[in-house]
Amino acid sequence: MVIAVHGQADLHTAPELRNAITAALDGGATGLVVDLSEATFIDSMTLGVLLGAVKRLRPSGGKVAIVCSDPHIRRIFEITLLDRVFSLHTDLEAARAVGRGSA
Repeated sequence: MVIAVHGQADLHTAPELRNAITAALDGGATGLVVDLSEATFIDSMTLGVLLGAVKRLRPSGGKVAIVCSDPHIRRIFEITLLDRVFSLHTDLEAARAVGRGSA
């Protein structure tokens, strides 16, 4: 399952992202790819939503992979040490392999 984020991912859009993730997981997704390649900004609320997905998937062995080509957004994951929680990828295909559990 791939969820693409466009523009700013912040306090105002986090509920929409949370709803999309919840719908995917409730629909049976066992792995998730969040594509941030078109995102221009992410905040702590967005990071919290992403962590919630990890918390929900981890007990069943599921993973959340992040597509992030913007060095500024990637840096947010690195500064917060969340690059150790999420697998970060610069392209969608590599992230899909992790989301499926193939890598």
